[in-house]
Amino acid sequence: MGTLYIVGTPIGNLEDITQRALRTLREVAVIACEDTRETRKLLNHFQIDTPVTSYHEHNKRTAGPRLIERLLGGDDVALVTDAGMPAISDPGEDLVRSAIEAGIPVVPVPGPTAFVTALVASGLPTRRFVFEGFLPHKGRERREALERLKAEERTVILYEAPHRLRETLQDLRAALGDRRAVACRELTKLYEEYVRGMLSELIVHFEAHEPRGEFVLILDGASPEAPEAEAGPADARSLARAVAELEAQGMDRKAAIKEVAQRLGLRKRAVYQALLEAKGEAQE
Repeated sequence: MGTLYIVGTPIGNLEDITQRALRTLREVAVIACEDTRETRKLLNHFQIDTPVTSYHEHNKRTAGPRLIERLLGGDDVALVTDAGMPAISDPGEDLVRSAIEAGIPVVPVPGPTAFVTALVASGLPTRRFVFEGFLPHKGRERREALERLKAEERTVILYEAPHRLRETLQDLRAALGDRRAVACRELTKLYEEYVRGMLSELIVHFEAHEPRGEFVLILDGASPEAPEAEAGPADARSLARAVAELEAQGMDRKAAIKEVAQRLGLRKRAVYQALLEAKGEAQE
C-alpha cells in the first residue's frame, strides 16, 4: 500500500519551499495537482521530472477513485495545489477523506498557507481566529453567512477573488458595521500589499484602485461589550480619511463628500458632520 503525501508548495516566492517537500515530490510515483501547467512550472524550476496527473474540483469524482486505486496498489502519491497547502478551501479534502476511509496512510508535508501568512502580518488579534474561506457568492446562503459573522468575536479570515472584492467589502460593511480590516494581496510576491483601515476606508481605496491578485481579508471580531456599536455608522476619523483620499486624487471636497456618502449608504450631512468632528479632535 502506498502513502498519500499532502505537500505544501509556495504561495508566491519559490524560496519558501522546504527541502522535505522537494524530496517528496522527487520520490513519489505521481503528483496529483490542481493545474498541471502551474505545477510543472514549479517542478521545472527545481528540475523534478516526476509524472503529474490532474485532480481538481471538476474531475475529482473520476480522478479521485483512480488515485485511490493507485495508492492501494502500492504507489506513493503527492497531492499539491496551485499554491499553499492542499485541502484548505480545496477539493483535496475529499481525496484525503477517501484515503483515510480506505485505510491508506496520509502524511502532511507542511508548507506556506495564505491565511496564516496574512493573519500574522495584519496587526489584528491572532490569539483566537476563525477561517471562513470564500463566502457564498449570493442569495440566502450569503446573507446567512454574513449574519453569523456579525456576532463573531474572534478575528475573521476570508478569501476573495479580485472581481468580487468590492461587492464583498460593501456587504461586510452593511452586515457587520464599520470595523478594522486588512486586505492582503500578492502575498510573498513582488507586489505584496496590505491595505489597512476601517472597512469604509477599504471600500473607498478599492473604488479608486482596481483590485488585482487573490485577496485574503482579515476582519476585527465583534466587540463583546457593545456588539451593536459595531453595526453603527462609520466613525468620524475613518470617514474623514476616506474623503481626504478622494481629495488627494483631485476631487473637490463637495464631490468627495457626496461620493463617500453614496458608497457607504450615508447622508451627505452625516459625512460632513464627521469631517467637523474629526477636525475638532485634531485641534484638541
